[in-house]
Amino acid sequence: MSLCAAKVCRLVLAEVVRDEVEENLLLHAERLPALDADPLIEDYRRLIKLTNPEIIPYPDKDLVRLNRHLIRHAADVPVLLSAMASTPDWLLTHNTKHFTHAVAQRTSLRIATPGEFFRALSALFR
Repeated sequence: MSLCAAKVCRLVLAEVVRDEVEENLLLHAERLPALDADPLIEDYRRLIKLTNPEIIPYPDKDLVRLNRHLIRHAADVPVLLSAMASTPDWLLTHNTKHFTHAVAQRTSLRIATPGEFFRALSALFR
């Protein structure tokens, strides 16, 4: 996200992913003292604003249902369809359990962890 804030990369962010991250932050924030929780959510919202992402809307529910076969975990179908709709250079995820090499082949997406992405990016500048 820092690269996006610096305008080195462009962040394409699915609404479904943005909402999931915010929900998870709220869950974690509930366990924190109020003085720590409020800044956590505000910092996340500020980061999103700084990166100025291209927002990809939720895919149509019928499209999600019709493409359930693309990925093992049903909750990941909207994420995958959002990525397919935006045709990014990279789909970055830590969820390698569901976003597998087979999913990448079926969808023609380049799927990598952030670490793999940064290694590939750094190799371009050697």
